[in-house]
Amino acid sequence: MTAADLLADPALAPILAALPNARLVGGPVRDMLAGLPVADMDLATPEPPEITLAALEGAGLRVVPTGIAHGTVTAISHGKPFEITTLRRDIETDGRHATVAWTDDWQQDAARRDFTINAMSLDQAGQLHDYFGGRDDLAAGRVRFVGDAAARVAEDYLRILRFFRFWARFGAGAPDPQAIAAITAGVDGLEILSVERVWQELKRILAAPNPTEAVRLMASLGVLQTVLPEGADPKRLASLVAAGAPPDPLLRLAALLTGDEASVAVRMKFSMAEQTRLATLRHGPAPLPGDSDDALRRLLAEEDSGVLADRTWLAGGAGPNWDALRARLAAAPRPVFPLEGRDALALGATPGPAVGAALRRVRDWWLAQGCTADRSACLEMLRAAPI
Repeated sequence: MTAADLLADPALAPILAALPNARLVGGPVRDMLAGLPVADMDLATPEPPEITLAALEGAGLRVVPTGIAHGTVTAISHGKPFEITTLRRDIETDGRHATVAWTDDWQQDAARRDFTINAMSLDQAGQLHDYFGGRDDLAAGRVRFVGDAAARVAEDYLRILRFFRFWARFGAGAPDPQAIAAITAGVDGLEILSVERVWQELKRILAAPNPTEAVRLMASLGVLQTVLPEGADPKRLASLVAAGAPPDPLLRLAALLTGDEASVAVRMKFSMAEQTRLATLRHGPAPLPGDSDDALRRLLAEEDSGVLADRTWLAGGAGPNWDALRARLAAAPRPVFPLEGRDALALGATPGPAVGAALRRVRDWWLAQGCTADRSACLEMLRAAPI
């Protein structure tokens, strides 16, 4: 993608027309230069947020004041969100939050950003503005803090984890020594961050195409032990990635984690869906390449095929035989036990616990038969079962 391609987005056009001084900043510029798909389209403008909001609404766009106290509004154009932030300078920081003031100085705004590769902007004429060498750093695989690395870390300790997120995605060669020194000195600052922010960054690290080296580096600097004190083994993650498993953060966390997943989930305030999935991945039987069709059907009757496939990766499942097993799982329909409680009642059973017990006995027989017995056969077994 070129700068012209990026600026040609028809959804972007009305925003740029309403804000002629605005530029694309950060992620979209970085990803465009890296030849990656551009996801979020972030912009900055020298106009104060109230003027920005009025200009966008005057252009007929729906605008949401998502963070207007910090200078940010979100415009919806062609159904897509565009985040627009007024240029800012820091007045005070405490390692978690910053007190800011508006500015019209683009370089001053860029100077408060975390890394050089995130401090570039692209104006509406297609000109790249790169005050700190971000383009060269991106080409060389350097993830380098803007200005004084220790100062950037002290402003917001989350930048430690953001370093590893961008290192996992863009890093090459040896990591920047100033960044490593600042991270080493600032590790304890991670403890003042909200666990929600930490988990969001950890998920992004684990979602990188190959986070292996980044996670190893985290461990060597004491960062991994700080964010996962329950225990983690980077070698297990490396084996999972090397096997070709999907880049699923929870699957990778299941491999990485050596401690109690329930403790991690509660401490880091996982959603119920995340908590359940992590526990399900780490507990329960995994299919094996030599399993018969009957054995696979029994497993599928108890668990979703996707979960079973994920467990094969955690079991070390690499190679043609494991690939064939996952193909079998994907192609197999999930067996469904053909009886319900009303079937027992239709046979004259009295409602109560005995009905459930009888159905469980028939279902155990159905499982033992490889889940192939049809409704008629199961009804015969139910008739013969004492209720």
